[in-house]
Amino acid sequence: MKITKTITHDGIGEETIRNVAGAAEANLKVISHLLGADVSCRDGRFFVEAKDEQTVAKAEEVLSALVDLSSSGRMVSESDVAYAARKAKRNEKADFSSYHARVAGRLFSGKLVTAKTEGQLRLLEEMERNVIVFALGPAGTGKTFLAVVHAVTALKKGEVKRIVLTRPAVEAGENLGFLPGDLKEKVDPYLTPLYDSLNDMLGKEQMDKLLERGSIEIAPLAYMRGRTLNDAYVILDEAQNTTASQMKMFLTRLGFNSRMVITGDITQIDLDHRQQSGLVHAAQLLEGIESIAIIRLDADDVVRHPLVQKIIERYGRDEKQGG
Repeated sequence: MKITKTITHDGIGEETIRNVAGAAEANLKVISHLLGADVSCRDGRFFVEAKDEQTVAKAEEVLSALVDLSSSGRMVSESDVAYAARKAKRNEKADFSSYHARVAGRLFSGKLVTAKTEGQLRLLEEMERNVIVFALGPAGTGKTFLAVVHAVTALKKGEVKRIVLTRPAVEAGENLGFLPGDLKEKVDPYLTPLYDSLNDMLGKEQMDKLLERGSIEIAPLAYMRGRTLNDAYVILDEAQNTTASQMKMFLTRLGFNSRMVITGDITQIDLDHRQQSGLVHAAQLLEGIESIAIIRLDADDVVRHPLVQKIIERYGRDEKQGG
């Protein structure tokens, strides 16, 4: 026999109800699917039907977290809903108020960029506290975007004099030697995500000005050799595709009054199978050194479409089984 509960939240208006429910109750369908309950809405109230009281309580917890999120003036996204439901399944609470209290910066549009998950909150805190931060995690966890936001904010505040963005010239089996142009021209298309993040933060006109005068530099990793990077915020993206020697070379470019953030997904290494990833090696070797933080994000921190999180989990299970 199923248990049915009516859930009301005093003092909230129709707009909050619609925000939590989503268009055509899409958000409620996500809760229903992830928790194994039937969640619906009518006449300003939520209704939960489930096989046991524990599931009903978890659905109620999710709805409460989303009402609080909406009441703070924010739009409720499907990724917020999925995150809250996954936390509830583990008897944990999604504390959106503490996540959003940590502001990384402001987009060119004026929108504040905040943490959206517990993992993102940890990443932002560690970037504030440490000189070097390794951010390991799957696609969609926001690790590179948050690093770029943090870097641009530091530049605007005058904490650093320039930003250096780089990545290795290795990409999913592509042979860059067959592409036309010099090394930078060959690698530039692979740097598009970095350009996109900068454009979101600065707008195209200001981004182009800063690139032109060298306040922002975007270059392949090979261009880092032999340099000392002072007064700089340096981001190494796609670091899973560095070799151990390349990673050592990069890390030893660190100069005075500089910071480094190294991001990568160790499940998507495109190196020859005989080569060890420099990211994997460094994360093991440098653990525990003061002023170096190693943050490991996971599928829970994915802020893209909820299906991305499921895809990551399924691939993870397949790899563990040797598939």
